[in-house]
Amino acid sequence: MVFAYCVETCKEALKRNSAALIVVHNHPSGDPTPSPEDVLVTREIIAAGKLLDIDVLDHLVIGQGRFVSMRERGLGFAR
Repeated sequence: MVFAYCVETCKEALKRNSAALIVVHNHPSGDPTPSPEDVLVTREIIAAGKLLDIDVLDHLVIGQGRFVSMRERGLGFAR
C-alpha cells in the first residue's frame, strides 16, 4: 500500500515536471498528530523523490483547523 501511494504521488510530480512537492493529507478524526504510518510514507516518498530528483519540502497533516508539519517535528526527514 505504501509503495502504491509513493508511485502515485511521484507520478503526479513527474507529470507536472515538478522540482519539489509538499505532501498534504487529512486525518478524518480531526487529530493532526502524525501516525507511524505517516512517518513511513514520508520516508518512502522522500526516497522515491531522491531517485527522481524531486525534493520533498514537507508533509502536512491537517485536522479540525489545525496542522502538523512533519518536517518541523523531524518526522521522516533527516535532521
